Amino acid sequence: MFHATTLSNMLTIGLNGNFSPENSDIVPGLREYMYHDAAAALVEDGVLIAAVEEERLNRIKHTTKFPVNAVRACLEIAGATPADIDGVGYYFPEQYLDLMLNGLYVDHPAVPRRYARRLIKDRLKEALNWDLPDEKLFHASHHRAHAMSSLVRSGMSEALVVVLDGMGEDSSGTVFGATGGELEILTKFAMHKSLGLLYLNATRHLGFRFGDEYKVMGLAPYGDPAVYRPVFDSMYTLGPDGDYEFPPHALAFEYVSNTFFSCGMPPRRSTEPLEQHHKDFAAGLQEMLERIVLHVLTHWRRATRHTKLVLSGGVAHNCSLNGAVLRSGLFTEMFVHPASHDAGTAEGAALLAQETLSGTVRLKERMRSASLGPGLGSADAVEETVRAWSGLVEYERPADVVETTARLLAEGAVVGWAYGRSEFGPRALGHRSILADPRPAGNRTRINAMIKKRESFRPFAPMVVPEAAGTYFDLTDTTAHHDFMSYVVSVRPEHREHLGAVTHVDGTARVQIVDPEANERVHRLISRFGALTGTPVLLNTSMNNNAEPIVQSVEDVLTCLLTTELDHAVVDDLLVRRRPDFLDGLDDLVLTFRPVTRLVRTVAEGGVTHEILLDYATGPRAAVSPELFAVLERADGTTPVGPLTPETRSELHALWQQRFFTLTPAS
Repeated sequence: MFHATTLSNMLTIGLNGNFSPENSDIVPGLREYMYHDAAAALVEDGVLIAAVEEERLNRIKHTTKFPVNAVRACLEIAGATPADIDGVGYYFPEQYLDLMLNGLYVDHPAVPRRYARRLIKDRLKEALNWDLPDEKLFHASHHRAHAMSSLVRSGMSEALVVVLDGMGEDSSGTVFGATGGELEILTKFAMHKSLGLLYLNATRHLGFRFGDEYKVMGLAPYGDPAVYRPVFDSMYTLGPDGDYEFPPHALAFEYVSNTFFSCGMPPRRSTEPLEQHHKDFAAGLQEMLERIVLHVLTHWRRATRHTKLVLSGGVAHNCSLNGAVLRSGLFTEMFVHPASHDAGTAEGAALLAQETLSGTVRLKERMRSASLGPGLGSADAVEETVRAWSGLVEYERPADVVETTARLLAEGAVVGWAYGRSEFGPRALGHRSILADPRPAGNRTRINAMIKKRESFRPFAPMVVPEAAGTYFDLTDTTAHHDFMSYVVSVRPEHREHLGAVTHVDGTARVQIVDPEANERVHRLISRFGALTGTPVLLNTSMNNNAEPIVQSVEDVLTCLLTTELDHAVVDDLLVRRRPDFLDGLDDLVLTFRPVTRLVRTVAEGGVTHEILLDYATGPRAAVSPELFAVLERADGTTPVGPLTPETRSELHALWQQRFFTLTPAS
């Protein structure tokens, strides 16, 4: 228990996501962008007590499932029960959700017709035996939920608050003026002006998929925006009063694809190599986004005379855009919430529920830590879990785990690092991280290929202590609070080669400055590494491979260690490493299917084929040998796998790497 509530305090919980239960979708074939990044957030008298994305718990990236696990986790963190909750906020208006459901029911006439209010109450009843009264359920405007969460955590009472994303219930962007903490709508951008959807369709043209927009942002510095600038310039018009226009149908994938196909750039298949013209396309796209957003911000900065900016919505996770805003000098101060995407609307919905119930939401000090999720457990519980894996790992408890880790990093090790409560949002900020020496450029290649198993062009971020930040990075005159890895800044030219693993191809980095009060342990680790090497900077990336979200639990950390080439994992105060013969230990583990795991045997003229798949939008599938398929069919969640041949054991390990199932020690 991290926080004790009292009956005199107002406690609300906010939710986002759709209405699908854990093991199925509300309708067959639900698309991955239908109410993505599900989360829950618990707010007590305006203070954010707990927040976690459902993906950390159900292990499905960008999950759309109803956030039952996240709700349960938030209640456990607060030491609360459903009876303690004064209100539940949901992140879209009820009528809008019901209209969306009507569309699904028309396409799927066999699915029983139930609407948003009933579905929310049903899911809470099924998972938590929670009989939620109608009068305790509140629906929020989507963009107001974005704006509220970001404004309240910014520490600002007066600011320009700009929300830009794919879409809300009636707009794709909203500009608010905040005065005395009150939000006033100044303008809205219609759905057909969605910057988020345009960027997504351009992302798809490059062979990536929903949720991969950040990859395109990382690819852009390798390209020349001038190559396709005339084409991108033809796709938008900047108007008066900070407005802009797109051509008719500009947000359709076919428009983007056909426009560039006619210029000699057909859509890239995901299996095809990335060539220079793809990089030039990404650069042109990023330049277009920055030009439009700066046009909007410049007008409203002058029109309102607000000198401070709060930027929210999914577009606000474009760190290169945020860096461009900093460099523009338009504002004296800027804030981006660490969960500015849809997960953050769970917090906003909780705050708006409190506002409805009490008539006000008190502004708070600026948010300095995103460590709001579940912890790892007590020291004894952590060690008990690690000990259960002793057939595959060995561990020790160093006298000073920070000192030991600093020395390992200085010697070239790549270390998984997990302690305390997990971060809310898509960035690992030192509680569920992979850490390495930021100096050798080869570390970027090694970690991308051998540990993260991702594209080679992807950059890594530096974390630095405040007292050294200005030495290595150009932080501009705009106050930005680099706590959450939200801004791309320039690495000072004299340090770019020295920081080879974290300096991107254009001489920039997405820096995190570690606040010693908010994250004393990581600050001490960086300081000790600096004392050993002369460089108080570390490479930081999230602890996960390309098949999973960021790790949450001790079991997740150990799974990551055993299915990547991490050298060590620090779990709380324990230093863990794989045994040289760890693969032999797979025979003694228990195989459990995830709620979305499916086995498929197909009989055709050519013979019998066997597959395993994860049954959700974009879920992976893989062919399975008859020998391993027989093992999978026997799995009951309690009996160890049993003796395997070396070939079958290697195949099992490969499927485990892709997270088709879980493997855990027998109890």
